[in-house]
Amino acid sequence: MQSSESRTPHVPLSERAYRIRKNALRMGEIQGQGYIAQALGIADVLAVAYFHALRYKPEDPHWEPRDRFLLSIGHYAIALYSVLIEAGVLPADELDTYGCDDSRLPMSGMAAYTPGMEITGGSLGQGLSVAVGMALGLKRKSSKSFIYNLLSDGELDEGSTWEAAMSAAHWKLDNLIAIVDVNNQQADGPSKSVLNFEPLKEKWEAFGWYVQRVDGNNMKEVVTAFDRARVLAEAKPRMIICDTKMCKGVPFLEGREKNHFIRVDPDEWTLALDTLYVGSDA
Repeated sequence: MQSSESRTPHVPLSERAYRIRKNALRMGEIQGQGYIAQALGIADVLAVAYFHALRYKPEDPHWEPRDRFLLSIGHYAIALYSVLIEAGVLPADELDTYGCDDSRLPMSGMAAYTPGMEITGGSLGQGLSVAVGMALGLKRKSSKSFIYNLLSDGELDEGSTWEAAMSAAHWKLDNLIAIVDVNNQQADGPSKSVLNFEPLKEKWEAFGWYVQRVDGNNMKEVVTAFDRARVLAEAKPRMIICDTKMCKGVPFLEGREKNHFIRVDPDEWTLALDTLYVGSDA
């Protein structure tokens, strides 16, 4: 089974990322606030994941041979909704229901509500543990599916993340690909100031993982990293550390010092959409 892009006319990954960002901005406008900065920053990674790497059927989110994409960071739900809409897993007309009563798109991700959302992201630091369990279960079923798990740099403050990291290496989970979004922002300030996690690449390597660190807003680097992670012959879990820029694609928002949770004035939403630019696949 191939990913959804192979069954539709070719669309450059940069255009996919642009549309993901546009979806996020439109949903943010409905509520006037939200975790928009993270969605804009991680859009390039999500474009590569869903339109280059993952195997799935948009019309059948529970298709058994699918690759699983786990969103450990519940407040990044707007980012995942944006790519699920672009991928055709969710209908585009649901975009206008974001965060509203009875919507399938709540502001914090809930698997019971949203097709294509594999897990509910509640307390941070749980996603990698779930991913380890899923990956181990799939291996015991002789499945060829991969588990992709997106977590935040803030989740590296949680001890459960490192317990899961040890377990993944112990069980030689070569069907597990984790991605850390390093945007260096948490609710309480810069991530490195809250609890410094560097040297990050060396830490994950010491835990027995194959590790790559890339510019998460450079499409070529992200594609290469995903490809290498998937074909690695060594029986070990794989980590892709992605350094991203909050609010990527909207220049006047990129310059904001604090944008973990942003409020945007009504006239600024139009400006954001008007100034949103398409990146490069190079």
